[in-house]
Amino acid sequence: MHLIIRTIVISCLFWTGITAHAQTKETISIIGVGDIMMGTNYPNASYLPANNGKDLFSDVADFLQGDIVFGNLEGCILNSGGTPKSCKDPNSCYVFRMPEYLADNLVSAGFNLMNLANNHANDFGPTGLQNTYKTLNRLDIKSAGLKETCEYVVFEKDGIRYGFCGFAPNNAAVSINNYQKVREIITHLDSVSDIIIVSFHGGAEGSSHNRVTRKREIFLGEDRGNVYELAHLCIDLGADVVLGHGPHVPRAIELYKDRIIAYSLGNFCTPYRMNLRGNCGYAPVLKVNINRKGEFVSGEIFSALQSAPTGPKKDKNYTAAKEIARLTALDFPETPLNISVEGKITKK
Repeated sequence: MHLIIRTIVISCLFWTGITAHAQTKETISIIGVGDIMMGTNYPNASYLPANNGKDLFSDVADFLQGDIVFGNLEGCILNSGGTPKSCKDPNSCYVFRMPEYLADNLVSAGFNLMNLANNHANDFGPTGLQNTYKTLNRLDIKSAGLKETCEYVVFEKDGIRYGFCGFAPNNAAVSINNYQKVREIITHLDSVSDIIIVSFHGGAEGSSHNRVTRKREIFLGEDRGNVYELAHLCIDLGADVVLGHGPHVPRAIELYKDRIIAYSLGNFCTPYRMNLRGNCGYAPVLKVNINRKGEFVSGEIFSALQSAPTGPKKDKNYTAAKEIARLTALDFPETPLNISVEGKITKK
């Protein structure tokens, strides 16, 4: 496989001595969760977790075990400063600034891949964007999805070359609605990667927006994309796993061309300044096992629940798994997947 350098996209490459004999791994496990906003020091420090946030992920630590552990980082990583988004009343405005020490909790929890294409990455302007990316790099957490910083990333782990990109309908993000750019990025990633993971932050928000409409979704006057069309396009172009978030509630999953699409993984660790009532508090953890070709082998939905001001807690009633199974049966009755009450995912 030849490395092709193109100027059409902003790339971030992390090659670490790839050799043919090192590529022995046959099954790859990918863990995916939704939105993560561990706490914010803006507008004041009352929205920061106790014990420096070290306990946020402790109850679900064994869920977060995989070759790739992915999440969507809702907000910037910045101790102070930056330019907050304009807001009439800072106390009722959702603007997130996580101090750098909170990012250490991502490492201890096992996260190694983060999406930055969302509506909160730019909450504190260029300073926040740049420091978020710099901090994650320092912690060896790969990230992408920003137009001016890093549109995609290519990296190697255990002899596997991964390509990752993210899309969202927001100003700093690679646009979810620019299909020409989507084609350029994924086509390039397909030329340099073994496995391609795509993330999108799209779809309408809130408890009533838990269905995949297969249509363009407009929310608060903003075009949030046609996530069904986008996900299928990504896989048609070579993507292997598509992980969605944005609605703040779980949505269905689908198997398309033997590749998994999760249309929304909801909220995961958002203990402050977010509605966690009902399905907004469901915190699924999706585990997908794929082969070296990117084809789905098996999977599992681990169920957790959120309540402020703590991190996700294991749910013995399997609420999130049952909800995703219900929605999958409603929205994709044709998809060849079985989801058990406990969340085991198998092919029919």
